[in-house]
Amino acid sequence: MTLAFAFHGAVLDQAVDERGAMPLPPYIAARRAPDERDRADYQTMFAQVDGSVAAPTAGLHFTDSLHARLLQRGITLHKVTLHVGAGTFLPVKAADTGEHRMHAEQGSVSTQAADALNAARLAGGRIVAVGSTSLRLIESASADDGTIRPFAGETALFITPGHRLRAVDVMMTNFHLPRSTLFMLVAAFSGLDVMKRAYAHAIETGYRFYSYGDACLLFRAQG
Repeated sequence: MTLAFAFHGAVLDQAVDERGAMPLPPYIAARRAPDERDRADYQTMFAQVDGSVAAPTAGLHFTDSLHARLLQRGITLHKVTLHVGAGTFLPVKAADTGEHRMHAEQGSVSTQAADALNAARLAGGRIVAVGSTSLRLIESASADDGTIRPFAGETALFITPGHRLRAVDVMMTNFHLPRSTLFMLVAAFSGLDVMKRAYAHAIETGYRFYSYGDACLLFRAQG
């Protein structure tokens, strides 16, 4: 099916904003309709460019006051852009993960951001990705030696156990759906056994999952 709009550019954007509904993840939208609070709640403080169909939910935990406290401790934040596509909500149905095809997503890492991250690494610091979207983009922009390069284009990077991570040392992320590419990513990052124990603890102690849920800080498995 092909859709043709009578308007384009800023006029079309305004019409969509006025008439469209806030896109929420299927596991929220199936339970209730979006409300006005979602326009603020389901948006991160880092958002600048229109394009994603979903918020990078790890970023929802950040506030201006938290940002200020991080800066006071010498931790700097550098922004990258990945336009999250609807494929992020698709479960992996293939028995062999090698047969699953990721939807390509548009992203960019500026020269300024790449230089700042590389400088932090050379100074002995660690690169912390806020969310799986940031991690996939940074890894897509990384050379074999871990150097991060400026990047602008599409990425369909599918990170599963056995994938060699090159640049990111630590990641902050929410608790994800089973059989999802996101759980496979964290299992690749910290190890499947570690994530099984983490999720068992989260279920036993009542952690909240998914977009409006709790976050965890994961460290890259050695080796």
